[in-house]
Amino acid sequence: MHKNIFILLLLFFTILVSSQDKKLKGQVIHSETKKPLSAAHILNLNSVIGTITNEKGLFELTTKTNDTVLVSYLGFESIKLKVTNDLLKGNELVIALNEKPEEVKEVIIKSTKLIGILEVDVKQVPKDRFTRIHLNGLPQTYEVGKPQRITSPLTKLLNPVDLVYNLFGKKPKQLKKLKKLKKEDNLRKMLAGKFDREVMMEYLEMDKQQLTKLLTDCNYSEYFIKKASDLQMIEAVLNCYENYKAIQKGKIDRDRIPENKKN
Repeated sequence: MHKNIFILLLLFFTILVSSQDKKLKGQVIHSETKKPLSAAHILNLNSVIGTITNEKGLFELTTKTNDTVLVSYLGFESIKLKVTNDLLKGNELVIALNEKPEEVKEVIIKSTKLIGILEVDVKQVPKDRFTRIHLNGLPQTYEVGKPQRITSPLTKLLNPVDLVYNLFGKKPKQLKKLKKLKKEDNLRKMLAGKFDREVMMEYLEMDKQQLTKLLTDCNYSEYFIKKASDLQMIEAVLNCYENYKAIQKGKIDRDRIPENKKN
């Protein structure tokens, strides 16, 4: 009996310790030159806590197991990192970011390397490089993914304003996270210099095309949609939501008024 109680207490303590916030430490570097990237943005998407790298590319961020961290830098491909126990044991991470490919890039394939057999020739075509991170002092590497763009046929059929209204209604945490992004000074500074819409796409579960449609339906100009910073975009979406909510509430209130009092 006492043995079982001890095991349960030990299990509870283990779960409690593993769920506590810890510091994720690391360095962000250029994947080719290996030079540190200063002022890279590091954002915990779960807790909505962010920081930037210093002149040596180093950072510390409060996280816990299973949190998702977004790492981004202007002109480079962003990545999302799932926090595991391995990454919270005090070892410093090294995160290598790839430069974004140019809009138009000429690709030359030398014919002398092709022999006409598909199975062989396809191996001569350069493969996309996956971004990796590794722990200093340890041999293994971890595959990390690029931010996913969540789209579905259902969302494209709905009015974007209705979609956001329903999203915030069903997932109040998403609304709280966007409001926190707007409220925290360090996050405001970070988002004021970002123009890639990645954070909004993550929280709203929309792609850039849907975001454009949303802001257009909210009567924002094409110039604003193209030139606004991520912070301005977040403020615009929240304002649109609040206005829409007020209109919806007004409709409900009017419907509750008896017919004889409406006249």
